[in-house]
Amino acid sequence: MKRRKFIQNTVVGATGATFALSALACENEKDATQKSSEEKNAMNKKTHALPIAICTWKFTKANQRAGEVLDAGKSALDAVIEGVSVEEQNLKNTTVGKGGAPDREGNVTLDACVMAPNGDCGVVMAVSNTSHVAALSRKVMEETPHVILVGEGADEFAKTIGFETENLLTESSKQAWEEWLESPEYKPIINIENHDTIGMLALDKNGDIAGACSTSGLSYKMKGRVGDSPIIGSGLFLDNEVGGAVATGMGEEVIKTVGSFLIVELMRNGMTPQAACEEAVKRIVSKNDDYKNFQIAYIAMNKSGETGAYCIHEGFTMMKYENAKNEEVPVAFYHKPS
Repeated sequence: MKRRKFIQNTVVGATGATFALSALACENEKDATQKSSEEKNAMNKKTHALPIAICTWKFTKANQRAGEVLDAGKSALDAVIEGVSVEEQNLKNTTVGKGGAPDREGNVTLDACVMAPNGDCGVVMAVSNTSHVAALSRKVMEETPHVILVGEGADEFAKTIGFETENLLTESSKQAWEEWLESPEYKPIINIENHDTIGMLALDKNGDIAGACSTSGLSYKMKGRVGDSPIIGSGLFLDNEVGGAVATGMGEEVIKTVGSFLIVELMRNGMTPQAACEEAVKRIVSKNDDYKNFQIAYIAMNKSGETGAYCIHEGFTMMKYENAKNEEVPVAFYHKPS
């Protein structure tokens, strides 16, 4: 009996020691994970003066307007709507708003989306009668029970709430389309006017982030084609606890990797905006051997005001408004021809 009791006590003691060591290991692992997380968060907490606005391409006036709206104390959502509207009314911009290049049938259709700090979003697609599609997206978000309105439904909604009915096809766009019809071949041109969306992110004085995208889509696209710009998660995504990202370029490729959502999730897991943009671009080029023939670019900003941008090919730039200065920022690129 004594021997049996001794064995039982030994087993219990050994088991207890095992549990104790296991618990200690778990605690150490927890501490290491927490420390790693804290270190990653510290990387993203560099001091930046708020507010900040960034946008794709050299849309100087648009980003300047967004910055001025922020400096006036308005919200990030107000800033991005007013900012992109500058290009929506720029008749010289053939990829955004009124004056945008038409589809193969000669019809201009516009796409846009917005996201608010609380996670709400609004989307319009294939709008043909109003140029202020970012503002219309906001109305869809705030005044309807839906997220997306398309085509005739979106146009009818715009009319009922007082948006101006416009002819979006300008004489110069019509002339360019007629010239294209003489030899109708579609081929995207890197960094040229047939796929240059305006995407914008703003971080206001309260530290809230909002975003907007607006585009007329690919020049001479097939009727009904929609790219990544109005698709939440692809052309635009944000999380007010983390940051946001927007995309431009060949929308079909952005959609395949849900690029903007990917960037935000990478930032959530500790990556800087720059590293996250680089990873998102690399995901695309690793899956498509034809990447040399199209452009993809991302910009991103985290809640600390850190920004990042990356693209496949040289030539893409980003605008950044901070400390009342609006500057063009050169962007690093993946493909460096030998």
